Amino acid sequence: MSNVDEPLYPIAVLIDELKNDDIQLRLNSIRKLSTIARALGEERTRKELIPFLSENNDDDDEVLLAMAEELGVFIPYVGGVEHAIVLLPPLETLCTVEETCVRDKAVESLCRIGSQMRESDLVESFIPLVKRLAAGEWFTARVSACGLFHIAYSSAPETSKTELRSIYSQLCQDDMPMVRRSAASNLGKFAATVEYPHLKSDIMQIFEDLTQDDQDSVRLLAVEGCAALGKLLEPLDCVAHILPVIVNFSQDKSWRVRYMVANQLYELCEAVGPDTTRTELVPAYVRLLRDNEAEVRIAAAGKVTKFCKILNPELAIQHILPCVKELSSDSSQHVRSALASVIMGMAPVLGKDATIEQLLPIFLSLLKDEFPDVRLNIISKLDQVNQVIGIDLLSQSLLPAIVELAEDRHWRVRLAIIEYIPLLASQLGVGFFDDKLGALCMQWLQDKVHSIREAAANNLKRLAEEFGPEWAMQHIIPQVLEMINNPHYLYRMTILQAISLLAPVMGAEITCSKLLPVVIAASKDKVPNIKFNVSKVLESIFPIVDQSVVENTIRPCLVELSEDPDVDVRHFSNKALQAIDHVMMSS
Repeated sequence: MSNVDEPLYPIAVLIDELKNDDIQLRLNSIRKLSTIARALGEERTRKELIPFLSENNDDDDEVLLAMAEELGVFIPYVGGVEHAIVLLPPLETLCTVEETCVRDKAVESLCRIGSQMRESDLVESFIPLVKRLAAGEWFTARVSACGLFHIAYSSAPETSKTELRSIYSQLCQDDMPMVRRSAASNLGKFAATVEYPHLKSDIMQIFEDLTQDDQDSVRLLAVEGCAALGKLLEPLDCVAHILPVIVNFSQDKSWRVRYMVANQLYELCEAVGPDTTRTELVPAYVRLLRDNEAEVRIAAAGKVTKFCKILNPELAIQHILPCVKELSSDSSQHVRSALASVIMGMAPVLGKDATIEQLLPIFLSLLKDEFPDVRLNIISKLDQVNQVIGIDLLSQSLLPAIVELAEDRHWRVRLAIIEYIPLLASQLGVGFFDDKLGALCMQWLQDKVHSIREAAANNLKRLAEEFGPEWAMQHIIPQVLEMINNPHYLYRMTILQAISLLAPVMGAEITCSKLLPVVIAASKDKVPNIKFNVSKVLESIFPIVDQSVVENTIRPCLVELSEDPDVDVRHFSNKALQAIDHVMMSS
């Protein structure tokens, strides 16, 4: 091929691959669009590549999705923002396809391009595109149009702005629920660009129409609009326009709408302000906490701490706490779990006396819940309660329940308890820990579940870091080393793992005098798994000890293991020897 024809080659390959039956080839060529555009140059990209893409109506959604994504970042390849309008036709076509994810990506790319375009181009090309889509015969075009108004509106001349508001209003009353849904979900973004007088009149009228829609899928999207519009309106207007809608939605006949209100209520409270929340929204929230649908109660229970923060403690105790007590014994385990994940945060809000009197009994009942997730959610937030009621009360009331969980038959519950032991240890202090929890930590090293044994070894390391090597030497090391003689090889492996984790914390002296002899003795074990784990441990601890110890003790042991009949033992011992040689050479 001559040099003259060479620039034609990439586009030829692209066209061939785009027409190929193999979807993967078509996808690859679309993903190489930027490379091909660079090879063609800006002018030929505008005149040949983009028109070709506009005409190419591939029937595979994956290819169209890739094209919609690529075109969103294509402005530099067509010659900058002054030529950005050439990218609109192919994306306009993609906005009308049936597959939702392709349309969404095309709208996202159009928004990205529109936000960079010159004002004159927006008026001449982008706004007409939005109008065409909004008047589209097929509902897909009208759905896509709703997501573009916020880009078109800010640069439009006054006459076009009036027209755009009117078109949006028509889309909100469209015959197709999918169009109304799209209009409802994009209303907040559009409203943010509209001038305040029109926001109060036109947009609020559109919003009120959507809140009375006969489709619950439209109404629940209008709930999201409540929070967005509430932040745009002044407080008095917000109370006048948004508050009645929220109160009505909290009693909506569709549980999905009530669920959305429960999910969004904190944001809505922020929009209307604390005073109105106390008088108007508390009754609505109490209704949601007592809703007959479990999903609504789950959403409401998950927001209980956030909601209490807006109220004063007296109101929270008077109105919210009775509901919390009911929820703690709810028939749905998921409601109890949602409550358990946030209830500890109520302690700082209510203060010490109310926590001891009202919340502690609820914590205890949730800690004894039959459903593991409920118990875990309580344990994970214990520190929030400790800050309020102090360690003595916490240990008297909650510790027996924690000890019970440490021996729970569900291994995931035991695992979660182990993970919180260092946190508990730092809160409870060393003396208390030794009395109540020390024995448990050793017990876990001989658990039947590998994940528990692994976590127990990690736990010992974290405790040694928390309380220091001297404490570990007295309370951990002797018990750990005793277990190396356990008849079951899996437990002996756990001890080796614990030694490798503890060695860096304990330092060179204790490692050489106490830990290393046990590891060397284990190299004589009959089980190959123990022997290759000895190699791994020696590899991990040799940097801690002196070079003389490495040469006199560790290397001879590894050399002996490198001649073992078992292939894995030989592999890991040679790997450890190589690591030692590498360090010696570099030093």
